[in-house]
Amino acid sequence: MTGTALSHRLRHALTDVFALVYLALCAVLLTWALVVTALDDSGESMAAVIPFLATAPASLVLLLLPDHLTMSLLAIAFGALVNATVIGWCARALRPMSR
Repeated sequence: MTGTALSHRLRHALTDVFALVYLALCAVLLTWALVVTALDDSGESMAAVIPFLATAPASLVLLLLPDHLTMSLLAIAFGALVNATVIGWCARALRPMSR
């Protein structure tokens, strides 16, 4: 498979409505977690766990990165993109073929 064909398939998978809804949900969860964590005075907020669980298992693979906010955001973004791609591919494969 050439690079052009792969990018074409990825674009089709990521532009599926189910994949876009999943990505929007992940963005909302991440925004919520960042706001809750920023407003927590005690430093004991566990809100960041929710976006990691929503983007598992791919985001959990990158949890071994150094402990920094940007690395956590990278892991969540990577997990969301991988899962959205799989969701898009599955949604397209399960649709009946239209003529």
